[in-house]
Amino acid sequence: MAKAPRPGPYVCGIDAALDVVSGKWKGLILWELDAHRVRRFAELRRGLPGVSEKMLAQHLREMEEDGLVHRKVFAEVPPRVEYSLTEHGRTLNRALGALGAWGSERIRREGCEVRDPQSSVLHREHR
Repeated sequence: MAKAPRPGPYVCGIDAALDVVSGKWKGLILWELDAHRVRRFAELRRGLPGVSEKMLAQHLREMEEDGLVHRKVFAEVPPRVEYSLTEHGRTLNRALGALGAWGSERIRREGCEVRDPQSSVLHREHR
């Protein structure tokens, strides 16, 4: 595991946690890898509509450096790379569960639009 590039100083535990999950896509990458266990880059990109290739690569690199994601390269032609959560990443994903529940309640309460991650279809949650 690589040494974390952002060693603090931190004000509190929430500060340290948000340092690792900051960025629009990191929480969704955690969710996607938790749901599917192992994903190739293109599969992750399809599962996260709207993420650019550059941003996904950058977030995966940072998450690997932070010890959240494992990157496995297979010596094949063409090369195959698979991503999965480390135990550290799984514990973070579990910790984010309460935040996800809060967000789901907000979606329901506010009647927000929800995107199906497997398509481009939007639907509105009803109050």
